[in-house]
Amino acid sequence: MGRSGVQVNKAHKTRVSSKSSRNLHKTSLQDRGRIGKPKGNHVKGAKAARLQRAKMRAAVLKEKMASGGLTSAPRVIVLFPLSASVDLNSLGEDVLKLLSTDGDVTSSSTVASSEYKLRATVADLIAFVASANEDISSLIDSFGSQCLSVLRSIGLPNLPSEFKKKNKLKKMCASRLASEFPKDCNFDPADTRDELHQFMGLLKAQRLSVPHWRKQRPYVVAQKVGMLVDDKTPGKCTLLLSGYLRARKLSVNQLVHVTGVGDFQLSKVEVLKDPFPLLNERRKQNSMELDDSHDEEVLRSLVPDPMKQEPLVTENTPDPLAGEQTWPTEAEMAEADRNQKQGKPKKRSLPRGTSEYQAAWIIDEIDEEDSDNGDFDDDRMVLDRGEDQYSNQDHDFEDDKETLYVQDMDNETHNDSEMMDDENLTREQYEDQIKKIKEAHAEDEEFPDEVETPIDQPARKRFAKYRGLKSFRTSPWDPNESLPQDYARIFAFDNVARTQKLVLKQALKMEEEEEEESRDDCVPTGSYVRLHIKEVPLVAASKLSSIVSTKPIIAFGLLQHESKMSVLRFSLKKYDGYEDPIKTKEELMFHVGFRQFVARPVFSTDNISLDKQEMERFLHPGPFSLASVYGPISFPSLPLVVLKISDADAPAFAAFGSLKSIGPSKIILKKIILTGYPQRVSKMKASVRYMFHKPEDVRWFKPVEVWTKCGRRGRVKEPVGTHGAMKCIFNGVVQQHDVVCMKLYKRAYPQWPERMYPQLL
Repeated sequence: MGRSGVQVNKAHKTRVSSKSSRNLHKTSLQDRGRIGKPKGNHVKGAKAARLQRAKMRAAVLKEKMASGGLTSAPRVIVLFPLSASVDLNSLGEDVLKLLSTDGDVTSSSTVASSEYKLRATVADLIAFVASANEDISSLIDSFGSQCLSVLRSIGLPNLPSEFKKKNKLKKMCASRLASEFPKDCNFDPADTRDELHQFMGLLKAQRLSVPHWRKQRPYVVAQKVGMLVDDKTPGKCTLLLSGYLRARKLSVNQLVHVTGVGDFQLSKVEVLKDPFPLLNERRKQNSMELDDSHDEEVLRSLVPDPMKQEPLVTENTPDPLAGEQTWPTEAEMAEADRNQKQGKPKKRSLPRGTSEYQAAWIIDEIDEEDSDNGDFDDDRMVLDRGEDQYSNQDHDFEDDKETLYVQDMDNETHNDSEMMDDENLTREQYEDQIKKIKEAHAEDEEFPDEVETPIDQPARKRFAKYRGLKSFRTSPWDPNESLPQDYARIFAFDNVARTQKLVLKQALKMEEEEEEESRDDCVPTGSYVRLHIKEVPLVAASKLSSIVSTKPIIAFGLLQHESKMSVLRFSLKKYDGYEDPIKTKEELMFHVGFRQFVARPVFSTDNISLDKQEMERFLHPGPFSLASVYGPISFPSLPLVVLKISDADAPAFAAFGSLKSIGPSKIILKKIILTGYPQRVSKMKASVRYMFHKPEDVRWFKPVEVWTKCGRRGRVKEPVGTHGAMKCIFNGVVQQHDVVCMKLYKRAYPQWPERMYPQLL
């Protein structure tokens, strides 16, 4: 019989296993997958794993104690209704009754529950409340949907899923709400007291997911607001904010930002006795009110050190003599002479009898190397050229250049004496003829950047700030050229990433330092403090005092440099539910992380491969765009919510995004397109009119390339007649119905806002 077809391999003859397999049993099971071959003794790998697990457990325990310990700040719980049909007041009263020991509703929104080992104020946690009725479509109304979009753009944390299905109606509610929230959210009923017990147990055990930008800065959610008016500073006062310090230690020497008001210095920080201590044998203080300041016991008082206190610098003070021109020194003159002697003059073919002075103004258009430096003439504008002459898709025009120049030499005529059809028209007839041609081509307008050249003003003056670019990708543009006066008021970093790293490292070092007797300028996290914020406008302080019971008032400790103005770049996208147009330089409210300020942005294309961006006149729906604004420095990344403000209506959610970069060196170019219409066409030649109205303007813009909407590219040869017509040569046959265009660019800047913070209105 034949042998079986199954292949049997010979066993390996080794009698000992490998070193890693022999020592694998000495490492725990969960560490076998991530620990490779030990370089030395096998004990080192197991010991390193144990130390790493111990560090992780210590970090988690420290975080848990900081967020839910006896000395931590109360958790901020927000009950958020998804529709107007939700009875939120009754639910809030039930929660407060459940947390209070005597079962009565307290007059303060902050309570301490010894049963749950939890202090809460009615935002670290958001509980979305929906009404379980038969109409499933009304669970979330239009306002609730808009608010959910805002919260999603900021970031909603994931929660553990422990949903228990009670009945069919609550199943339907959960299925309707599941699409609006992250995957692992849980939905709990809150009808009975037992269900509320389960709900509060979930809040106590929930591990907080805090955004990184909130972890990096200390902040206080004010429970009480007061004012101290000083006669020495009219219109200003000292704002008193009382609340629990959260996230990090606060130094009395650092600046603070009051949301909606601005950045200020601290005159004093008082550490008060905790009004809601979380102890089993504590006295009943749930009904205690904080209206009388003399009942608050001051445990410690901190005063800033004038030598260490960070100065409140918002704008840069420009030097009026910084732009003054000075005579060159003797060393600079000698160096210029030496460079001139070393330079080898290039030989050019010049007409007979041309002097050196005249030769300096002659441009050899045939020599491509000379033309790369730009076309200059005493009656021409500057043309910025790039490294490449044309893109790869336009080599046909390069091939036709020699033919075009040969035709120029053969067919050279004196066109100054050539008359066009509209030479004898009056001004009114000339304007009517332009209007008729514009109306005839109105349906074919594809480019919103098309502008008309004024008749009563020379184009070289009207478009004096514009220039032509040989290539938008490679043509150079100096970022420090002709900057506006507002750029003298802002700050810029040589290296933003390095500065941010040093600032965060310095803040973390202050947080990790142990409390010493010599360190008397910091307040530990979880303390109940009263901030004395000096030189706050009296109008803004009065508004904050009136809204403290209805709206949250937050004071953030600023990192270094975060009070200074600069140019901020945001990547943002228009909200799908907002239909009104958003124009460039329109006044909008930017909510960036912990800040809220008013800005007038400039929108541009978000293309990271180019050093120049093209300005957009409107924020288009769909793709992300780049918004550049003047604003206070905030280190990225931070979430962004853009609100459209109006005097009549409430602010509307318009766009969302994030902070991308800081720096004024990014170049944003505004493009305009001048259009003309062929009058006489002869194959690749055409006489174009109505782009300009004076022969001097044609000579000024002669270096700029022209193109047609049908895809032809060409150049301006010379003016024709006295009404601004010009002769152009193209790289192909031109159609009579075609439109000749010319692109011009100028740099665009954001507009300085008239008002910075909404609370100061």
